[in-house]
Amino acid sequence: MNSMAYNLAKISMTALMRPAFDAGIALARLDERIARSPVGQGWRERTHFSDACASLWIDGELVHLEDLVLHDATRDIRTPTHELTIARDVLRTRRRIAGQSPDWAFSADGIRSLRKTSEIGAGGADEATTTGVIRPAIAIDAEGEGDGTDEAQDLPGVDYAAIDALLARSDAAIERAKKPGRAPADPLVYDLDWDEDERLDEWRGVLRQAENLPAMLQAIVALDAWNELSVLQHAPWLGRLFSASILRQAGITTGAHLAAINLGLKTIPVDRRRHRDRETRLLAIAHGLLAAAEIGMKEHDRLTLARTLFERKLDGRRTSSKLPELVELVMAKPLVSAKMVAETLEVTPQAARRIVLELGLREMTGRGRFRAWGII
Repeated sequence: MNSMAYNLAKISMTALMRPAFDAGIALARLDERIARSPVGQGWRERTHFSDACASLWIDGELVHLEDLVLHDATRDIRTPTHELTIARDVLRTRRRIAGQSPDWAFSADGIRSLRKTSEIGAGGADEATTTGVIRPAIAIDAEGEGDGTDEAQDLPGVDYAAIDALLARSDAAIERAKKPGRAPADPLVYDLDWDEDERLDEWRGVLRQAENLPAMLQAIVALDAWNELSVLQHAPWLGRLFSASILRQAGITTGAHLAAINLGLKTIPVDRRRHRDRETRLLAIAHGLLAAAEIGMKEHDRLTLARTLFERKLDGRRTSSKLPELVELVMAKPLVSAKMVAETLEVTPQAARRIVLELGLREMTGRGRFRAWGII
């Protein structure tokens, strides 16, 4: 790979200044609104989920929001797909970055830790498998919310020795994937000559070139350079979180939120995001950041209105009513299932469904056997 393939000297920043400035103001206003909002925590949690799904969408994969919510809560109703596992990695990485100091992501420890997380995810590892404990892929629900399968038992005609051998090979692949700077050794999926350390060093060189630019332009350039240099072939999504971290480190977004860059970029046509002309791509990223702020503000207004309507329904309720607890749960999560409500409120699933109907939540999945509710 040619050294310094990404040269900032050839970029005209004039056309970028106005959209970058507008996006910076919009993101700062959103951040201030979220920091002072009574629905701020619920907004942040929802944004983590929706941005993770949008991240997969940008990379050409579809993950449903309800599946990610259930997978995160270990309440899967079907065997998790590889795409769902990656979405969970994006979700947890977002949470981790948001929970650390603003400069953590670009520290030596931060970069090493984030690379390790992405490599484990690319190898298909899970916390359960890395600790040697196999967690059931399907959550069995005696109240009819699961998929109706029986609990695991020895089945006739199943070659358990072959399954054990497959698991052993999977563990070996996971261990290879956990080694920094190496791609999983599957030539059908990954390029074995891909030198991630070299590409990461070159990307850091671009960041050093851009360090005197305004923070918004730094974030825009950093993301485009990450995409063009294809730094981590198994984790293209990490670059978008690094870009959001630049905004957080600069104080444009603070501890109130981590910019939902994926949600914004999802609104930009793919032919603009992947255009051959670099300035067209940079403008597309700038417009995506502005869209992220606008989407965030609309979602905040929607949640604020929903909370106001819920509080009206709480007037005159007995002090023993479970409705206030349900309101807090619904405001904190994009979707809730009967089992999640039952466990949080410590009631039976039947009582949980009754309380949900009492609050007037909307059924979001359209499924018969499994149902989940959310705010309209």
